[in-house]
Amino acid sequence: MTGWDKDYLHNKQDYMELFDKSMQKEQETNIEFLEKNLSSRLGRNVVVCANGTDALYFALLSKNIGKGDEVLVTNFSWISTASVITMAGATPVFCDIDINTYHMSFESIKKMYSDKVKAIIYPHLFGNMSDTSMIKEFCQDKNIVFIEDACQSLGSSYNGAVAGTIGDISTLSFNANKVVAGIAGGGAIITDGDTEIFKKLRKHGNHEMLGYNSKMLLFNAEVINYRLNKLDSYIKKRQEIAKQYDSALKEFVVTQPNTGGHNYHKYVIRLQNKKIRDKLKELLGAKVHYENPISEYKMYNNIEHRKDITYVSKLVCDTVLTLPLHPYMTKSEVNKIINTILIVLDQDIDKFTNSMKKVIGEDIFDKNLINEKTEDIYDYIVEKTYQWPEYIEDVDFKNKKKLKIAFNKFYENITTNTK
Repeated sequence: MTGWDKDYLHNKQDYMELFDKSMQKEQETNIEFLEKNLSSRLGRNVVVCANGTDALYFALLSKNIGKGDEVLVTNFSWISTASVITMAGATPVFCDIDINTYHMSFESIKKMYSDKVKAIIYPHLFGNMSDTSMIKEFCQDKNIVFIEDACQSLGSSYNGAVAGTIGDISTLSFNANKVVAGIAGGGAIITDGDTEIFKKLRKHGNHEMLGYNSKMLLFNAEVINYRLNKLDSYIKKRQEIAKQYDSALKEFVVTQPNTGGHNYHKYVIRLQNKKIRDKLKELLGAKVHYENPISEYKMYNNIEHRKDITYVSKLVCDTVLTLPLHPYMTKSEVNKIINTILIVLDQDIDKFTNSMKKVIGEDIFDKNLINEKTEDIYDYIVEKTYQWPEYIEDVDFKNKKKLKIAFNKFYENITTNTK
């Protein structure tokens, strides 16, 4: 549900004029107009290519990263963030994420570092940026190339720093699901240095070196350029819809992390368990980004890699859900999604209380108990029952009053200011 069909209908005359103009020219022609537009926005040199995967791959190749080298990468992202490392001949080293941002954990980065590490690929996941100052300082100290995967974050910013400007090399994607998309995808490499290596890599090496067929055709470039000029309005509308989601859902679920300047490429919520997530996914026809840590995909059974113990990545994969969001969504469409979520979550709370009643009795609520203390084990039993209502039936406990205290404390916490 990208919204580009509605964008076409809303701006049909503009698209038809673009098509007519482009079809009267050679498609394999100069597309510097797009590179100049991007360059003026980012203040850096830009070379466009066929897709964001090639952009990341070329970034590694330009720094001669290959066999015997290691590259630090998140275990929670789209697969090409990591697959390009193997394509270059290097070894991916999977790091865990921060639970509050879904970005690479600095502690995990430090833990997984070795003398073989030559680069890090750092994605601003879902379009949200966060503080990378300590990670960049670490990279400088260790002489590690900081490759900024800004493929999801065009137009985003953090403390005045714009996505695409903080990497030694940065990359963009114009895939169909992006905030600015081409009709046939697209990518870009961004650097402060010389761009000749990237121009050669995208066009068979200009017969001077091994290269690839990663050109962007004229009409695709025209569409991207047209949409790029409307980027601010696209993001503004996305932010308005995100605020609707935030306002309605923030007391019920973990809403999309936002450290400021978010383009809302994705709006991702986190539920209390996989069972509820999967139920909402089916009811809403929604998607999950992403269902597995990258290292758990079958391909890595036969690919050399190292990885941290990525518990947080696994937890997030099991509980996140991407809600529909694009600039042409109506308020009623957004409200329908919100209401569906609230109804399901309310039903889930009913299951929770009914399960607790089976062991405590019908007289379960007592607000006078919320300030009393009990052992941690009772808090744990209640929390696990909230996640899995059947859990309470298989647990041995000695004191119903302590369980009742733990229940009332927990229930007060999850329902305060939510009704």
